[in-house]
Amino acid sequence: MILITLGRKKQLQTGRARFIQNGFYGGYMQQQKIILSGLLIILLSGCAGGNRHEYTGILEGKVVKVPALTGGKIISLLAEDGQNVTKGQALAVVDTTDLMLQRLQVSAQLEELEIQNEIARTQLSKSEKDLKYIKEKYERISRLYRENSASRQNLDDIENQLQQVTSLETTARQQIRSLFVRKKQLNIQHQQIDKKIADAKVSAPLAGIVSSTYFEEGEAIPPGGALLEITSIHTMETKIYIDEKLLSQVRHGQNVKISVDGIDSTWSGKISWISPKAEFTPKTILTPETRTSLVYAVKIALDNMDQILKHGMPVVINL
Repeated sequence: MILITLGRKKQLQTGRARFIQNGFYGGYMQQQKIILSGLLIILLSGCAGGNRHEYTGILEGKVVKVPALTGGKIISLLAEDGQNVTKGQALAVVDTTDLMLQRLQVSAQLEELEIQNEIARTQLSKSEKDLKYIKEKYERISRLYRENSASRQNLDDIENQLQQVTSLETTARQQIRSLFVRKKQLNIQHQQIDKKIADAKVSAPLAGIVSSTYFEEGEAIPPGGALLEITSIHTMETKIYIDEKLLSQVRHGQNVKISVDGIDSTWSGKISWISPKAEFTPKTILTPETRTSLVYAVKIALDNMDQILKHGMPVVINL
């Protein structure tokens, strides 16, 4: 009985061990199959998207600081922050009272110069007549002197008169040339004043949005001072940095997809510029590689005629 009991107990233990081993091993193998299947799916997904690279960039519009080429008091400010403006639209008017007075002064100098020019021409005409008369007289006395009908003193006197009249005629011509140069200078001053008067009306150099104004109506602005800032977002641009290994995969004019968080639409952009030289990864941007490496800057341009995209907006670029 003891032998039978011990044998049965051993048989039961062996069966229980087999049951536990088979159950545990079967479950373990099932778990391994599931894990391997998941890894395979992940690997296949990675292979399928292996040629896609995502980059983060910041959109930038064209920002222009509009200067007041003519300095002075701002008598009219026609634009304000956030206003849409068109190219050529009037933005401000600067006082031109002093310029108008300068213009009148130059005009008066030109009138005076015309009178001086008339006087100089009158003198030149008289000098030319005197010179012609003295030359004829000199020829007669020279002929008489050769015929011994005139003295040497007479010949010397007429030669001195000829030199004096010739000098006066030369001076009259020089005076006219000097007045001509002076007139050109005054005309240039006149044109410069006219330009300053025209520049006193500040116009928008491009269509966009007034993003900042730096002066108020009634304030004085220095010549060339920035009056306001216009940001055009009709065409946007962003810059990314790609690794040297991917440089051969991008080209000028290549289409890229651009997306923005929170907006379902995507935009199509084009690579507009690729840096010809390498640089170290800037610390303020993110690249697929976290280590510092040599990268190439790439600019991407895109149309934004509907103005949905804004200046400074972060975007995701898919190459």
